[in-house]
Amino acid sequence: MTLPEAGAATEPAPVQAALKGCCPRCGQARVFAGWIKFIDRCPRCGLDISAFNVGDGPVVFLTLGIGALVTILAVSVELAFEPGILIHALLWLPLTTVLVIGGLRFTKGLLLALEYKNAAREGRLKE
Repeated sequence: MTLPEAGAATEPAPVQAALKGCCPRCGQARVFAGWIKFIDRCPRCGLDISAFNVGDGPVVFLTLGIGALVTILAVSVELAFEPGILIHALLWLPLTTVLVIGGLRFTKGLLLALEYKNAAREGRLKE
């Protein structure tokens, strides 16, 4: 797998590329074919998006981060108001689902842009 050179002047910052959902090299074309599915190749600059291995990393980061946040919020609400279990379920299950699914596109785009910027490749014992 050959990765293109990073560092060109037109490259957007990784967070900017993730927010816009654009190509980490040219910053113009969209890299998503659907809500979270990547296209295979950038139509503008030809960057091979399929060469990057984003995998399940974004889901893990989101689940752990949002899980910690929701747990802290749930404990705080329990200590302050002592609502029933049904109220907790009605509050935290939809909130967790919306935050994870809502943040997935951004985190996948960010991980793609960071892999591109840092020229990350799969680990190999020998080249």
